[in-house]
Amino acid sequence: MAEKKQSALALLDILITSTDEEHILSGKQLLDLLEKQYGLKLERRTLYSNLNILEQNGYHISRFEDNGKGYYLEGRQFEKAEVLLLCNAIHASHFISAKQSDQLIRKLLKTLSRYQAAEFLDQVYLPNPQKTPNKELLYHLGLVSEAIRDHKTLHFRYLRYDVHKKLVPRREEEYIVEPRYIVYADTRAYMIVTSPHYEGFGHYRLDRMSRAVLGEEKVPVLPKELDAYEYARNKLFMYTGEPETVLFRCQERIMDPMIDLFGTGVSVFPGQDGTFALQILTSRTGAKFLAQQYLDALEILEPEDLREEFRQQLQEAEERYRKE
Repeated sequence: MAEKKQSALALLDILITSTDEEHILSGKQLLDLLEKQYGLKLERRTLYSNLNILEQNGYHISRFEDNGKGYYLEGRQFEKAEVLLLCNAIHASHFISAKQSDQLIRKLLKTLSRYQAAEFLDQVYLPNPQKTPNKELLYHLGLVSEAIRDHKTLHFRYLRYDVHKKLVPRREEEYIVEPRYIVYADTRAYMIVTSPHYEGFGHYRLDRMSRAVLGEEKVPVLPKELDAYEYARNKLFMYTGEPETVLFRCQERIMDPMIDLFGTGVSVFPGQDGTFALQILTSRTGAKFLAQQYLDALEILEPEDLREEFRQQLQEAEERYRKE
């Protein structure tokens, strides 16, 4: 019985790694590979029996009578296009270290045949220089999820870059927070938290955390009036600060990036001169950063004091550039 189970698993491995709709193996080729790779010398009836076992356990196998050529694994956990999409997303994610990205991509590629995996590996990817050097991200994802599920506090060090481009602690004391949600914003993963020491929400980047451990303190139930999703939605570029309504005048040519940032539900008011008004709820710092990003195509209209504050910043910047 043990040998029969072993041969079925060996056959499954061969079907996964060595077959697809463009690489079909005959019954004899399957038997030869079983003997060569696993030292299993099987009869044809045992091969057919193992194919039946795999199909009874949910594996879709195209047979000779279906395609007129031989056998290949027809249904996989992921389609090739799905694996490519996931691998691309992992490669592009700044908050996953280069080493962890490589490990995750290789695991995903193992769900494909070696021929399909080779196609992906042959693709040309530019290195992602924005990858974090912090290798604790995946551990932190699991730990924060556990803290949220079990209503426990989280203790951790929070890091920043020094002038030598090294990640160092922001302060000597550890941070103690009440994790509430994990959100993805501005290409990063954030932990949304509350604290007994201040009202409302705060947030921390998971890739800037270090030496995180669960605390023993129990986290109180979140008051109904606090909405973490609203908090994250109003934190443009995840800057802190109280949200307020800001009105911008934008050139029509930046409509696409505005929709990318805020979604199709954002308040937009078409103008008559190739512009549109954009109204969002965000922090003052986030609003000014957006205005800096699109300086030639976006203007702060309201509130007036924020417009004046940004105008002064521009004036100071101009004076700095005028210095010899």
